[in-house]
Amino acid sequence: MIIHRAALACLLFLPASFTLAAPLSPDETKLVSYIAAHREALLTDLEQSVAISSLTEDLAGVQRCGALARTQLDELGFATRWIDMPAEMKRAGHLIAERTGTHGKRLLLIGHLDTVLPSLSQRREGGKLWGSGSQDMKGGNIIVIHALRALQSIGALDGTRLIIVFTGDEESAGHPLEISRRDLLEAGHRSDYALAFEAAVRDTITIARRGASSWKLDITGVQAHSAGIFSPAAGDGAVFEAVRILNEFREKLRAEDGLTFNPALIVGGTDVDLTDPTHASAGGKTNVIANRAFVSGDLRFQTDEQLRRARALMKEIVAHNLPRTSATITFEDSYPAMAPTAESRALSAELDRVSRDLGFGEVKLLDAKQRGAGDVSFVAPFIPSLDGLGARGEGSHTPNEFADIASFPELVERTAILIYRLTR
Repeated sequence: MIIHRAALACLLFLPASFTLAAPLSPDETKLVSYIAAHREALLTDLEQSVAISSLTEDLAGVQRCGALARTQLDELGFATRWIDMPAEMKRAGHLIAERTGTHGKRLLLIGHLDTVLPSLSQRREGGKLWGSGSQDMKGGNIIVIHALRALQSIGALDGTRLIIVFTGDEESAGHPLEISRRDLLEAGHRSDYALAFEAAVRDTITIARRGASSWKLDITGVQAHSAGIFSPAAGDGAVFEAVRILNEFREKLRAEDGLTFNPALIVGGTDVDLTDPTHASAGGKTNVIANRAFVSGDLRFQTDEQLRRARALMKEIVAHNLPRTSATITFEDSYPAMAPTAESRALSAELDRVSRDLGFGEVKLLDAKQRGAGDVSFVAPFIPSLDGLGARGEGSHTPNEFADIASFPELVERTAILIYRLTR
């Protein structure tokens, strides 16, 4: 083969990160054609899923959403089962689907059925599909299902080794974690790679994400006539102590790179009722010093060491009480951080190659500080893992959530061809 001298010079001096696009195989071309022909069916399936209200605490709703996905996966030849959680955990359970074969890499595909908000309404308008979970992450689940349908259409699911885990409590994991994440961990130990379908962020992929931990403050003071506030007998009251602690958190922890901390709920008064860390009520009169305050919130962290430092500093701040007040802080582990690894970076390069071959361009690595916690973090310590393969859109965890309709064919194509190449 003769290569022109100028062309050869260009090839020699390409950036090290540059990967030349390769033509798709005949099977891969068939996958793209199938996906293009079934775009409207994908949107119909997404609308059907979004219409099911499935916030984490709505156990029946999560189970209905799981039943819909289970039917779709049964039709694809997966062996499916529903894993119930103990009643005292107040979580719906998880959907597990599996195909057992003999060739290719063993893949774990991760999604979740629950949402932060109930399904209040949905609509398709212009290039957007609005509704709770449309982006986070029912859109991701539908990408999985339609990529698998495309693979089935050319017989490419035959002989593959795939496990799908759609959890029912990703937005608020049930405790103890040893039970709520037992089945996910077991599936991870039987897999070579994990692909997770949390929302896509532009043209990026995730190999590192922050962990999450919750904290609770319980503060007491002396109930007395308001005229005695700050006196030696009455002290400063529970509400001022809560304010002091939170302000010192804000001043002393915010300099930590990649660490965030959010007080999500605060109540104070003389009649405080704590239903649970997310629901509370309080009463009090303006002429009475509050004797109780309660605050709950979360921490997001990049490493376990950063989490330990933050907790130690928070305990130190809480211990320096205002007069006649006392306070305690407790912590609860939730999601571990996902640390980047060379193996996950290599897997991201495979996705980048798929994207370039499809003509979609480079896939970049997303800064971990731009990611919250996710189920993939439980398996990432022991198998190469990618996240952010799901739907594009905006407004997750808000009433204004929407999925970008136009981006779905691209995202399904990427997923289908990545699975195809990894399972040959």
